[in-house]
Amino acid sequence: MPHVYKIRKGLNINLTGKAEKSFGKSNPADLYAVKPTDFHGLIPRLEVKEGAEVKAGSPLFVDKNIPEIRFTSPVSGIVAAINRGERRMVLEVVVKAGNVQQYEVFNTGDPLEMTRESVIDNLLKSGLWPVVRQRPYNIIANPKHTPKSIFVSSFDTAPLAPELDYVITGSEAEFQVGINALTRLTNGKVHVNISTEYPEKNVFSTVQHAQVNIFSGPHPAGNLSVQIQRIDPLNKGEVIWVVSPQDVVMLGRLFSKGIYDATKVVAVAGSEVKNPRYFRVISGSSVKSIVEGNVLDGPHRYIGGNPLTGTQVSAGGFIGFYDSLLSVIPEGNQYEFLGWALPGFNKYSFSRSYWSWLTPGRSYVLDTNMKGGHRAFVITGLYEKVFPLDIYPMQLLKSILAEDVDQMEKLGIYEVAEEDFALCEFVCPSKTEMQTLVRKGLDLMIQEMS
Repeated sequence: MPHVYKIRKGLNINLTGKAEKSFGKSNPADLYAVKPTDFHGLIPRLEVKEGAEVKAGSPLFVDKNIPEIRFTSPVSGIVAAINRGERRMVLEVVVKAGNVQQYEVFNTGDPLEMTRESVIDNLLKSGLWPVVRQRPYNIIANPKHTPKSIFVSSFDTAPLAPELDYVITGSEAEFQVGINALTRLTNGKVHVNISTEYPEKNVFSTVQHAQVNIFSGPHPAGNLSVQIQRIDPLNKGEVIWVVSPQDVVMLGRLFSKGIYDATKVVAVAGSEVKNPRYFRVISGSSVKSIVEGNVLDGPHRYIGGNPLTGTQVSAGGFIGFYDSLLSVIPEGNQYEFLGWALPGFNKYSFSRSYWSWLTPGRSYVLDTNMKGGHRAFVITGLYEKVFPLDIYPMQLLKSILAEDVDQMEKLGIYEVAEEDFALCEFVCPSKTEMQTLVRKGLDLMIQEMS
């Protein structure tokens, strides 16, 4: 029986509007986009111009530093726009879908009978390589490296997160083929991590050619950094690769069908959604296609991902490459008179400032208001209560502020990603943007170690 890893530190935030276990119907989107901004550290080099005809799997741009890494179109059609930002930075490559889906053809076969080089070549040519990310640095993996292990977290403990067990149901065969492909990429183990909250027999616990590990505890038990440190700690000079379950399914489709099928399941959730549920869409689909007519009136914040770590998108924007959740919560543009001094029976507080702590099982409607201004960044002891990694979070953050590379190494910068500090940021009385700070530290380490 697999060992159960118990996570004791953390915090579950119950938000109103979790997606129901049912699929909604949405009209196919006309426009789809691949956004270079989804891939941190990427310098894109365009391979197409506006008006060019593409198929699903045709390259749109490549990584300037590693040209073998392609980013391909999720649909067939015509390149409708190349949207740029400051200093002509490419923000989006938008494709207008045609009436009939056409695919580029790639190699098929059983990955277990293929060489590592042929598996990597297939992933690179199809545009699926970017689904493989690495630790340290939380960036796209370098295909020239060999990881000591690969991790797949089959559960997400973040607020409003989709139930991945439900999402993958029906795609068990493709998931297994994807796992088979991952086994060819490492000389170590492929770890599939499950939660005690799921049924004993699910699509993940019966997987073959992988080591199944069980975790229990509050958020962030589903974070890969927490799981890696418990199972296979990362040391300086080592590399571990991580892949999400839905991306594993896409890998399986590639080797089974020989096409880049970017179909994925996205949960639309949040207190401002009329009927929170799941939608089957194509990666990069427009937000409008799945929220139109299903959102309450009023100012909202659309977030690609969960409210703790997601990225703000506009109602006319596009779903991100790695997103399996679209959160819709109230915009925090209204302030209360004596807000902090009122009893607050319906308000959430980690520090038990309100009487609502007497009802721990209830769910809350939280907006984007910071509930205060920036204050001195001082030691409070709060971060350690929600941070389960064997790292001193305050000291690491201060070493990043000081740009002390040696101290950052000693304090565990290689083991963390931005998402690991989301709860610290949530409970922080100083209102410090810790995830931005951690990203700055990781970028500094890439620069120093290159």
